Amino acid sequence: MPKADFIYEDPLSGSQVTGSTPYGIYDDDTDFVTDSLNITKWVARRLGHPVMQLEIPSGSIYACYEEAVSEYSQQINQYNMKNWFWNDYANQATGSAYSGSTQTEFNNPKHPGGGASVFLSDQYGEAIAMGGGISIYTGSLVLTSSKQEYDLQNESRLEGSGHSSQRLEIQKVFNFGPAAITRFYDPFAGSFEQRQMLDAFGMGNVSPAVSFIMRPISYDIARSQAIETNDKIRKSNYSFDIVNNKMRIFPVPRSSDAGDKVYFNYFVRGESKDTSRSFTSGKVSDPSNAPYKFIKYRTINSAGRQWIRKYALALAKELLGIIRSKYASMPLPNGEVSMDGEALKAEGREEKNQMLDELKEFLESVSLSERTRQEQEQAEAQQQVLNKAPLGIYIG
Repeated sequence: MPKADFIYEDPLSGSQVTGSTPYGIYDDDTDFVTDSLNITKWVARRLGHPVMQLEIPSGSIYACYEEAVSEYSQQINQYNMKNWFWNDYANQATGSAYSGSTQTEFNNPKHPGGGASVFLSDQYGEAIAMGGGISIYTGSLVLTSSKQEYDLQNESRLEGSGHSSQRLEIQKVFNFGPAAITRFYDPFAGSFEQRQMLDAFGMGNVSPAVSFIMRPISYDIARSQAIETNDKIRKSNYSFDIVNNKMRIFPVPRSSDAGDKVYFNYFVRGESKDTSRSFTSGKVSDPSNAPYKFIKYRTINSAGRQWIRKYALALAKELLGIIRSKYASMPLPNGEVSMDGEALKAEGREEKNQMLDELKEFLESVSLSERTRQEQEQAEAQQQVLNKAPLGIYIG
């Protein structure tokens, strides 16, 4: 039987965690450094030291300790991203995930916003110039007598440089007739009989004679709509038609209209499809650059630190099992002793999975979606209680 080549080192021989962790993420955290020695003692004694020799040095326990804190930080960050990712979307992204002492003390709290529904639905407004992330520009056409059709790319004055060679999407054309209110007594839209209105309001025989009348606003709106409908049906209404970047103006400009301008708003079709616009540069685009960093150990409460201790123990147990499973038994002068490596490995992995499941279940129970569901259940329960309450009877 080959002789085991374990190199035993007392796990309590380490005196300082700083410089002993693989990444050194929390080495500048005084609470992390202070707790490291206590956790090393606790893990070693939970694994049987000093009754049993442990084939893991203090540096390995420090590594498990650092990994436990990072795992807890990851679970919390994933919980935050689940709740707040869409509030950070397109905001300024952060740089390195950690940078020693320059990292933030803790993740800043988030204020609830409209979320992704508002951000994404805003893009639907691009079609009517009421939202989205594209720029709206202004252009104008100089009217010519008896000329009805104008080329937007060659004959218009565009606000944006280089737009004359691109496809334009016209959003609004300012080619309107006189306001309907200025022609309230247009004979083509009907006449206004004040006496009939006075009689309808019961003021026809009032003495002294009524020289004015107050009409509801709905009457003015209905009459204005009637005048506009009349213009569309009976007259050559002010309008336009666009086909292939050529605009046709209605009615045909007269000699008195020569030199007047027709203004319009537009955007460039290519910009609506451009994904490399400046507002996306250096901004949050996916969970990989969301503004979350490793949580400082000093900001973690007692419940979180207890989870970290137990998770570090599970990691150390799994590591010790991997080391001991190198050999199934150890030779002794009068025989041999069986190693418990496989059992330790299985036990450590089972504890890790159980703790992760418990943490995820707890975080899910305090998520925004779960909170909304609980509020709904409370509101429904309160409504059922109120429905059973007797109603007062009032006698007039």
